[in-house]
Amino acid sequence: MHPASSPAAASDRPRPKSPRDLFVSCTWLALQGFGGVLAIVQREMVEKKRWLTADEFLEDWAVAQVLPGPNVINLALMIGDRHFGLRGAIAAVAGMLTVPLAVILALAVLYAHYAGNPQVAGALRGMGAVAGGLIAATGIKLIPQLRRHPLGFATCLVLVAVVFAAIAFARIPLGWVLLAVGGVACTWTWRKIAP
Repeated sequence: MHPASSPAAASDRPRPKSPRDLFVSCTWLALQGFGGVLAIVQREMVEKKRWLTADEFLEDWAVAQVLPGPNVINLALMIGDRHFGLRGAIAAVAGMLTVPLAVILALAVLYAHYAGNPQVAGALRGMGAVAGGLIAATGIKLIPQLRRHPLGFATCLVLVAVVFAAIAFARIPLGWVLLAVGGVACTWTWRKIAP
């Protein structure tokens, strides 16, 4: 549990008003997430709604990435559970899936009809570049939180470089990188902060 999610600290911060508010917010979040949702989640949950601090977002996103399944669904599940228990978790996940599923099905039908069109293929390649830019921008925005990490800023940057090199250049699957580098980082941090 985050220190800020204790009852006293939580009452001082904005929070979802109800499971319905959580459902609507997650639906809106999911509908904005074409091509890459990380930047949008960070902007909505930390900067606009302030349901999470930047540090909480970084910690929760790390957990969401390690769990099986889509990262953003895992994050929504954690946020919903934190505020409203099982009802909140169900509302958040339903918000992430219901309306976007209808949109995806409609787009799949359209894509099947127009897939052979060269303009459609070009547009989709352009969206890939936008998604890469969104992910890179969010990663850069999260760097200041690393300055307060128990391992130190320089060590965190080395870990970031190792992960980047392993995935981008060595083409090691993400799961193995998470297990190896993430395991080392978690163990090292735990030893550093253990009493």
